[in-house]
Parts: sequence; C-alpha cells; structure tokens
Amino acid sequence: MDKAMGKADNDFDWAAMADMLELEGETHSPYVRQAFEELSHLTPRRILDIGSGPGVAACRLAGMFPQAEVTAVDGEPELLARAGERAGRLGVRLRTRVAEFPEGLAGLGTADLVWSGQVVHHVGDQQGALHRLAGLLEPGGVLAIVEGGLPARWLPRDLGFGRPGLQARLDAAMADRFDRMRAELPGTVSVVEDWPGMLRAAGLTEVRSKTFLVDHPAPLEEGPRRSVRRQLERNRKVVGELLDAEDVATLDRLLDPADPACVDERPDLFLLTAKTVHFARRPEHA
Repeated sequence: MDKAMGKADNDFDWAAMADMLELEGETHSPYVRQAFEELSHLTPRRILDIGSGPGVAACRLAGMFPQAEVTAVDGEPELLARAGERAGRLGVRLRTRVAEFPEGLAGLGTADLVWSGQVVHHVGDQQGALHRLAGLLEPGGVLAIVEGGLPARWLPRDLGFGRPGLQARLDAAMADRFDRMRAELPGTVSVVEDWPGMLRAAGLTEVRSKTFLVDHPAPLEEGPRRSVRRQLERNRKVVGELLDAEDVATLDRLLDPADPACVDERPDLFLLTAKTVHFARRPEHA
C-alpha cells in the first residue's frame, strides 16, 4: 500500500509504520512499474500522488515524467520527509504537500494525472472520496487508483508444524478485521465496491481495470524477506486475538529468530500477490 491520508482511520499509526510502508512499496514495485507502463503514453504537466506515504511510487513517477511537476500528498509530515529524502537519493524532482484525505484536497489545484494507491478504502464515504479525486483532474486528465487484487501468499500450505492452512485462516481474520475497520470509520457508507462503476458514477469515462502480478519466488532476497516478516509481525499484532492458540503458537515460531523454522531462515518463503489498478479519464467537455 501507499497509505491512507489523514486521521479518518484511527486503527493505523502511519508514521510508526514508515519503515514497513517503504519496504512494502519497494517489494511491490513490480506492479507499480507495470501499472505506470499503462500511463507511459501520457505527457502530463502536473501529477499528484494522493496518499503517497514515503514516496516510493511518487519518486518513480518523477523519474518517468521528468518534465512534470510531481507532488506527493499525504497527511503525515514524517512520511513526506521520507519521500523528500528518497527523491534526493534518486536525483528526481519531487514536491511534497501535507493534506488530509479527502477533506484537504480542495487546495491542491488540478492535475493531468492523479495516482492513489490503496487509500480510498480507508475513507468512510468511498464514493464521495472518488468524486473528490475526480475533481482534481484537468479536462482529459487521468485518474488511476489501486483497489482490490488478491491477498499475498508467503508460505506453503503445510509448514511442517502446526495445523496446515495457516495462511487461509490469516486471510479470514484479516478480512474480518477489515470489515470492522470499515464499519467504525466516521461517516461510513455502505456501497457495492464495483470500482469501475463507482468511477463512472464520479463522472469519469474510458474506465478500465487491469491486474498486475508481484512474484518473488523462493528463496526470497533480503528485502522481500524483511517485508514478509514485517507483515507477519503486524498480522500477529492485529489479529492474534482472532486466532486459536495453535495458530498463534505457529506464528510465534515463524517470528522467533532463534527458531530454525522462522521466516528469516526458511528457504521455501516466497511472496506472491496481485494488485488491481482502475484507470479512468475526465471528459474533455462536461
């Protein structure tokens, strides 16, 4: 994920998750690269990355469109500081702007290309958020949002200990937690999460969706391996209470650096996931 802006989702301390977010952004960069290839024919003058987090995608946009003014927009100054540092290391031009999502978008001005990665689902009124994102577009401008895809897979079904199928039960627990998070958001509105339909309802046209693969096969390199560890640590923290004692014990073994079966050592650890990007355009003439 990039990250959700602002304070709407009280279950996330985004600044504290900065290391994990940056590592995840780097690990998931294959899908971002593929998605941006779908935009390579554009010649944008101004680009906004809404909910940029530590700026992994924003810096890639800045490198891809060096002629454009690229602005990373986020509600956490700490993450934008990271984005600025990253841009400096990579030698790309990147502006940063602190703004809450979706309330703080009004002062951003318009852009020819707006990117937003896994942000909208953290807002109570998702359709309203899409209307606000659509309002950032110049006539003919393109919006690309990342929502949906497939849950990540990291481990064999049978780990050699514990009950087989841990990953499926983690998925179910995380889905339950996500449902509770959505229900508790301020101003939450139930909506059929048909993202192409929602983009059309926001007044956009030429809507299409495409899913991109992230495939890091075993044995994992250091960066993706650390990313998997961080995700499992977060799963243990946020859904441990929803798992039975045996699954908690299995997770603890996987996360115990002293255990030879931990994720730091397992030769069978991999990372496979898919991300869906929805593209749409604002009509030239209303």
